[in-house]
Amino acid sequence: MAAAVILFAFSTMITWSYYGLKSWTYLFGHTRSADISFKVLFCAFVVLGAPIHLNSVVAFSDAMLFAMSIPNLIGLFILAPVVKNEMQAFLAYARSSKKQPFTPEAVEAAHLKAEAEV
Repeated sequence: MAAAVILFAFSTMITWSYYGLKSWTYLFGHTRSADISFKVLFCAFVVLGAPIHLNSVVAFSDAMLFAMSIPNLIGLFILAPVVKNEMQAFLAYARSSKKQPFTPEAVEAAHLKAEAEV
């Protein structure tokens, strides 16, 4: 069981490092300095997190995940009308008696039909 926990922790560190690096380079550019700076920060936090009590590490991790949710919630709020329109267009397409391939033309026709129903 201990081996499984260690392997899970190690694989989690690898995946968080990979996806964190992808996000970092998206935000700061695909340069060597951005790549190295993220890796240094990641390794520093791994070293800093190792001797800290588990409760503190989990609390910090939870706080950072919560902080990441705030921009997502703002985006959801801003894009809610777009999602509503797309859903209405899709439902109009799904309810139509003439099923045609889901092409850009069919999508546009579904949009027009959904706007006419509103």
